[in-house]
Amino acid sequence: MTGTPDLTLWGVGTSRTVRPHWAMFELGLPYKVKPIGPRTGETKTEEYTALNPRQKVPLLQDGDFCIGESAAIVAYLSSTYSSPDRALIPTAQRDYAAWLEWCFFIVTELDSTSLYVMRRHSANALGPIYGIAPEVVAKAGEYFREQLRHVEKALRDDRTYLMGDHFTSADILLTTCLDWAIAYGVGICDVAQPYLERIHQREAYQRGTAANVPLAPIVPVQAKV
Repeated sequence: MTGTPDLTLWGVGTSRTVRPHWAMFELGLPYKVKPIGPRTGETKTEEYTALNPRQKVPLLQDGDFCIGESAAIVAYLSSTYSSPDRALIPTAQRDYAAWLEWCFFIVTELDSTSLYVMRRHSANALGPIYGIAPEVVAKAGEYFREQLRHVEKALRDDRTYLMGDHFTSADILLTTCLDWAIAYGVGICDVAQPYLERIHQREAYQRGTAANVPLAPIVPVQAKV
């Protein structure tokens, strides 16, 4: 790619919106932020619906091109804007296949099949909208821990990251799921703790997390009477 990219990222405030923010900083990309949140009405405006008929966040605009779904956005950024010194995607064919396998595993087995099921049916999350189901939440937590054994096995092989010594966007996806699991009280395997500590020390992680914080609402000042 030549020239300065024209990137705008819509969405803040969730474990999925943080992924593209973080990837932007890993790749050293300048971008604009539209700090809209889910279930606020902001995704249902005429302007946003024209860009993303699914009315979900995050959404990336790259010039006249739009792409949604956090994992897809991160993969697009990784493929389009990686450079020799900032590469979030492997180039060797079999390494690429292994990276792809990790990405699909994380977003299906750890995220949507486990953690998001918990979010949808927890009383203190989206349960009042989709139905409170404590047994479903408990089973989803068990399934997450079951599937995490594959991550545990990989990290026990003296790997700094999922792909060995190479930090990739698969680590972005995994870290957000591990952070999410801890927040939900699911717990993570012991071997993932030092991995997570290493990741949390990355400057791009810290900057991406800060960029993902919703703007504080403006509280009107009450006039004295």
